[in-house]
Amino acid sequence: MSQSLANAGPAAAPTAEMVITGDLRRPARLKVSDLLAWPQHTAQVAFECATSGVRHHRFTGPLLYDVLTDAVPDFDPRRRKERLRFLIAVSGADGHYALLSWAEIDPDFGRAPVLLAASLDGAPLDRAGSQLVLPQDRCGARYVSGVEVVRVDGRPPVPAAAG
Repeated sequence: MSQSLANAGPAAAPTAEMVITGDLRRPARLKVSDLLAWPQHTAQVAFECATSGVRHHRFTGPLLYDVLTDAVPDFDPRRRKERLRFLIAVSGADGHYALLSWAEIDPDFGRAPVLLAASLDGAPLDRAGSQLVLPQDRCGARYVSGVEVVRVDGRPPVPAAAG
């Protein structure tokens, strides 16, 4: 064994990454530690989990709105109605996903304080991956753990073929 390998210590644990993609001018690939570049918000939440009852947690991280605004969605921010057609799909490592509308997180509309959490109860989520947190939800079904992809989509719905 070479000296450099002997002194290298244990292999570093893999760090989770997420892809911010879709109808954006600046798509990105982010690690949980990258989320610390935005202003941090803390949410004390209580939500009902179908399998384990009421859960209480403290999440800290940036607003989803701030992260996605930096990715520059492909709309004119001055045109409110144009923003209304955008959807946000968030998927996690376990295959769970949730959909939100841009209007839910936009300060001109719902202004929901949706987070991309970088920590859970004070513990960093670097290895597990960020968590989508919707403090306004009574049910925890839209919380997504181990966020892998956040996709912003502004395509109009296509009508079904007349048959």
